[in-house]
Amino acid sequence: MVQSRAQTVDDFLLEVSDDRRPALARLRGLCLEAFGAEHERMAYGMPAYGDPKNPWIAFNSQKQHIALYAGQDAIARFGGSLGKASFGKGCIRWSKPDAMKFEVIADIVADVAARKASACD
Repeated sequence: MVQSRAQTVDDFLLEVSDDRRPALARLRGLCLEAFGAEHERMAYGMPAYGDPKNPWIAFNSQKQHIALYAGQDAIARFGGSLGKASFGKGCIRWSKPDAMKFEVIADIVADVAARKASACD
């Protein structure tokens, strides 16, 4: 799946493969905890949080990897702690769900939330 046509994040999670669903559900939980359900939506065919036209953070199940779109600042701050992840422009990718370091991912999500909250003050 590259771009989902799901209307809700619940529907999106039903579309993903069984081996990735637990990791994606855990990502969702971290995002809901940090941003709140009122900021959850589908944007650009993936679960996203924040502004509908310019999400603060998003994730997806791509053909070869799970991707977290957290921005270049997150990569600069946390990239060295993510182990077997690869990076794109603002994107963190894992080829296998078990390579995801959720303790670091939780810090990334919290950091993005804190930076967005301070920008809104």
